[in-house]
Amino acid sequence: MGVFPDEVIIQILARLPVKSLYQAKTVCKLWYRLSSDRYFTQLYNELSARKPMVLIDISDSTELKSSLICVDNLRAVSEFSLDFMKDRVKVRASCNGLLCCSSIPDKGVYYVCNPVTREYRLLPKSRERPVTRFYPDGEATLVGLACNLSTHKFNVVLAFYHRTFGHRSDGTFICLIFDSESSRWRKLVSLQDDQFTHMNKNQVVFVNGALHWLTGSCLYILALDLDFDVWRKISLPDEISYGSGNRVNLLESDGCLSVIQISDIWMKIWVMKDYQKEQWYLVDRVSLRCIKGLVPGIFPISQSGEYIFLATHKQVLVHHRKSRVWKEMYSVKNCPTLPLWFWAHAFRTTIFSCN
Repeated sequence: MGVFPDEVIIQILARLPVKSLYQAKTVCKLWYRLSSDRYFTQLYNELSARKPMVLIDISDSTELKSSLICVDNLRAVSEFSLDFMKDRVKVRASCNGLLCCSSIPDKGVYYVCNPVTREYRLLPKSRERPVTRFYPDGEATLVGLACNLSTHKFNVVLAFYHRTFGHRSDGTFICLIFDSESSRWRKLVSLQDDQFTHMNKNQVVFVNGALHWLTGSCLYILALDLDFDVWRKISLPDEISYGSGNRVNLLESDGCLSVIQISDIWMKIWVMKDYQKEQWYLVDRVSLRCIKGLVPGIFPISQSGEYIFLATHKQVLVHHRKSRVWKEMYSVKNCPTLPLWFWAHAFRTTIFSCN
């Protein structure tokens, strides 16, 4: 009989970093069996999902591989690559430990991978005809990834406006949805007239079985219900100000939709605690006076109820909401071509399998 009951060992193993967990699997047959159980996988992923991080693509345009850094509130900065996919890719979306990546040399080729376990899946072609100048609707306007930790399934969404060569879009919005269980794409056609900024596209949020994007006008949130294949619009908090200097971002917070507004000296955070009734609650108001010089170029990337990560042109900062303390977690010495926030995504480390 062991020193600790199995449940205690499970609770300890479930709190290890992924690399340490895989090393622990080799210690003895009991630890391997306990950590390979479906219940353990579910527990590990649920605990890890509560620890948001920031993932940034720091690849140089001359490099043949994709290099990433992960900024953690506790373990600082770690670096890894996506070279196991044998392709040069860029990260398009992140959800519950998985990444959706598109091939840079081969347009229309998409992967889903777990960068920590180095497991990946090449998705089947989403369209029959190749992307050419005569069919310019092949580059997706929106890319979304939805990973359900309870069902161990995921969906990839590619949405774009259809237009023929030489003509503007007529508002036809084509949405392709990949289902990991059937390994097939399904198609949804609707009419939309929304535009999206780069940060709107990056900050896609998966909660309550739907993917959410903030529109470029910041007037509402566009949501895709993946259970019923229906688009709908969600109103923003009534208190949102749209004056000069105010920026609005969409994030996730402990399983809920969250809207963050940054002005010259304040950062206000709302959370939608009642999703069905679309009721927003102001949960925090953070003074930005101590980082005032950085405010014009700062963007919130990831958050929990305890802290929030923000990225500037050259830095990643973390704000601890209880102590009101700011810390610099990462900075680049040289001047990057594009700001760090341009390639930043919310991230969590899980052992979610993409196969």
